[in-house]
Amino acid sequence: MIDIEKIISSKKEDGHIEAKLAEGGLPRSMWETYSAFANTNGGVILLGVKEDKTTKELIPVGVEHTEKMMSEIWNALNNSQRVSHNILLDKHVYVKDYDDKKIIVIEVPRANRRERPVYIGQDMFRGTFRRNHEVDYRCTAEEIKTMLRDQASSSQDALVLEEVELSELNYESIKRYRTIFRNVKPKHVWGELDDEEFLIKIGAAAKCHADGKVHPTLGGLLFFGDFVSIMSVMPNYFLDYREYLGGEKRWSDRVCSGDGDWSGNVFDFYYRVVDRMTADVKRAFRLENGLTRIDDNEIHEALRESLANALIHADYYGRRGIVIDKTFRKVTISNPGTFRIEIQEAISGGISDARNGNIFNMFSLINVGERSGTGICNLFYVWNENGFSQPQIIETINPDRIQIILNFEANEAKNEANEAKNEANEVKLTGDLDEKEYLVLSVIKENCTISAPKISLELGISKSSVDRAIKGLKEKGYVLREGPTNGGIWKILK
Repeated sequence: MIDIEKIISSKKEDGHIEAKLAEGGLPRSMWETYSAFANTNGGVILLGVKEDKTTKELIPVGVEHTEKMMSEIWNALNNSQRVSHNILLDKHVYVKDYDDKKIIVIEVPRANRRERPVYIGQDMFRGTFRRNHEVDYRCTAEEIKTMLRDQASSSQDALVLEEVELSELNYESIKRYRTIFRNVKPKHVWGELDDEEFLIKIGAAAKCHADGKVHPTLGGLLFFGDFVSIMSVMPNYFLDYREYLGGEKRWSDRVCSGDGDWSGNVFDFYYRVVDRMTADVKRAFRLENGLTRIDDNEIHEALRESLANALIHADYYGRRGIVIDKTFRKVTISNPGTFRIEIQEAISGGISDARNGNIFNMFSLINVGERSGTGICNLFYVWNENGFSQPQIIETINPDRIQIILNFEANEAKNEANEAKNEANEVKLTGDLDEKEYLVLSVIKENCTISAPKISLELGISKSSVDRAIKGLKEKGYVLREGPTNGGIWKILK
């Protein structure tokens, strides 16, 4: 349950809090907010609280007939004529006492992509809302179509393009890809196939039932096509890499899909950009097996993974395209689309829901972005391990975009805190706890509601290590978890 006292004491609404007076019964605008929260990032609706229009202060007034209103809420939620999807459980709707007043709290989670759009009434195009800062607004047809594309079980880029011939793909790009494929998988049976069969196997082409011919898939066109051919199908397609390393306002180096001197496709863009992105990162010299020089490190790997993720998860129907800006000790990666899973789930890792499954497959076959569901999780871990400021993830709507900001500046406060914590642990470490168990116990003592993924981020260690430490603490009788993984609390037993 939420801390209602903390919310009301904050004295204002925000993008995740909406107060409704509800004096004359359930306000219609509550359902607009329900739709908006469900289609954006979730939020909390407070019934029996009004907002002062001048000071923006939240003033509790209470609800008189709570049982009747609770019944009305559930009846509407379960009526498909009123609301398209009921995404709430019993735990999401409850009554809280505040200063002898009864407040109805409705916690609206973010709907999963298969449930969106969540709309009110029977007209999807008039009843779908989203949240932008403190305002609920009616979605445009373009936004609704984007949600419907994401709702589909099949990958966006699996679409077979009947109007595009296989000959419109760039032969040189295919040739370079096959060379890399043979080097990575020298004994793979697909290596000896002709181009047409090979493209079918990797998901870049498919046989069309209408004419019986082989045509590119959307993923195949994006991955291997020429810029002009891609633009004829995807008019918003745009890839742009810009470096600003000399302090000038104008870029010092640029790779753009519309340059005209290269193909402009996703595959070639990755290989033109990836070395530029990692060029200024310190390389640690080491030898593998005492013979082969390895001057790569986990930071290079995380940057490559971030670039691949942007290309794999982008909504190529969206506006503004994929834009990567590199300045001194900072890389910003921005792509159209929103997260198809919860942001916290993406950070925790282990869940993969690629918007463009065929592009993901084509990259993974040449060992690019092959670690399913761990890209962002690994990014946070690597940045913590190297003492950098935590990566920033910004999801915006209208237009839908995801921006990841990667700073290479040291997080001085974090480093100093870790040093102090390590010094204290050297003194306080008890005989039956190992170092990681003690570190996890220390964090739990400071925050009894913290989850395992957040402990991982706090300490800069992997989630699997945190899980093992928690298991050890439970077995040794130090802690007990009460309630669910999200929303429960830790009990310190000794």
